[in-house]
Amino acid sequence: MAIGVLSLLGFQLVDSAFIARLGTAPLAAQSFTFPLSFFIIGIQVGLGIAIAALISRALGAGENARAKRLGTLVLMAGGGVIGLLAVILWWLQAPIFTLLGADQTALEHIRPYWAPQLVAAWLGALLYFVYSLFRAHGDTKLPGKMMVLSSLVNLALDPLFIFGVGPWEGLGLPGAALATILAFATGLVVTCRQLARQNWLAFNGVKAEALLSYKPFAGIAGPAMMSQLMPPLAAMLAISIVAPLGETYVAAWGLASRLETLSLMVILAMTMSLPPWLGRCYGAGDWSQIHRLLRLALKVAVVWQLSLGVLMALGASWVALALAGQPEVQKALALLIRFLLPSYAALGVCMLIVSAGNALGWPLRAMLLSAARLFICYLPCLWLGAQLGGWMGLALGAAIGNVMAGLTSWHVLKRILSRPHRQAGVAKPV
Repeated sequence: MAIGVLSLLGFQLVDSAFIARLGTAPLAAQSFTFPLSFFIIGIQVGLGIAIAALISRALGAGENARAKRLGTLVLMAGGGVIGLLAVILWWLQAPIFTLLGADQTALEHIRPYWAPQLVAAWLGALLYFVYSLFRAHGDTKLPGKMMVLSSLVNLALDPLFIFGVGPWEGLGLPGAALATILAFATGLVVTCRQLARQNWLAFNGVKAEALLSYKPFAGIAGPAMMSQLMPPLAAMLAISIVAPLGETYVAAWGLASRLETLSLMVILAMTMSLPPWLGRCYGAGDWSQIHRLLRLALKVAVVWQLSLGVLMALGASWVALALAGQPEVQKALALLIRFLLPSYAALGVCMLIVSAGNALGWPLRAMLLSAARLFICYLPCLWLGAQLGGWMGLALGAAIGNVMAGLTSWHVLKRILSRPHRQAGVAKPV
């Protein structure tokens, strides 16, 4: 999964790197779309968390027939929800981007890009739901391979569609979205063919299963979606804090957002692969194994992320040179890398604890942790830093907010797992 996440997030960063060659204005325009793209991803990840949790629990309890019905149900419902959301975001694009601070120049770049980007987001959501089904059944290899395949297709098509070849001039910014559409479509064709060979879906009894399971599904998916929707909401507020500083800083912030997700590849891989494992242990009542898994995951998160963050901070100038085309954007991006990348060790701890909470029967606490991370720790520090120290203060404030969030999450986890029935090997209803 780490290899798959690396390739998937890598092609998103490649998109931004290619678009940076078009100029600061197209890159800034793409940066304005990130919060809404993250909003769609938040919905799909929340649904995916519920898919993995319910199916893995059913499998852990030996309810294989129910797991098949759940798989069918969530694939159908998830595609419909994301499709409706995409239509709404296309219809409301002008007022939303204006509220985010986009000027007329940015809107002219966004308009032809947004429709194909929404199609790409819908296809990506469908692919993610299929990945969730495979992960719930313990197969992380196929999703990882398909992420690599999708990224390679996108990498090959990006320069062709953005810049063109020979007499064809290319499409510019919309070309990046078209390349993503074809990449996700390729992944869907392959994974759906593999899914058809598995005996993991059942259409008989789906309606009855929907009536039976909508409450537990909503109990997980609701808080999980709220947890996942908070980051894009925070991203909207964050970019509104950055926008008054100027187009250069908006462009640098957009590149840093892409770099953030790429640098967190191991954490994101664990948030995808760990919950199904925890869900099976939860269904079987094996709390001793849950303790061991969480300890190992958190150690890996801190050691890996801190080591990577320090190395990236030391090479910040070279990383910025590789990603940004303009010297002003390079300088602003390098400053962000030096402050933010080491702080992602604490952010990774918070992300893993929130992910574990959805699998272990405390989704509401996980949602509250997400809210605290963003609206008590991160955004106030970001705003205060920008007010007191400009761009450098903003970078320092974001780093401090991440550290505060990690320490808070660790304290909450210690309190939850210190309860007697969660130290023994017996599960107790939550």
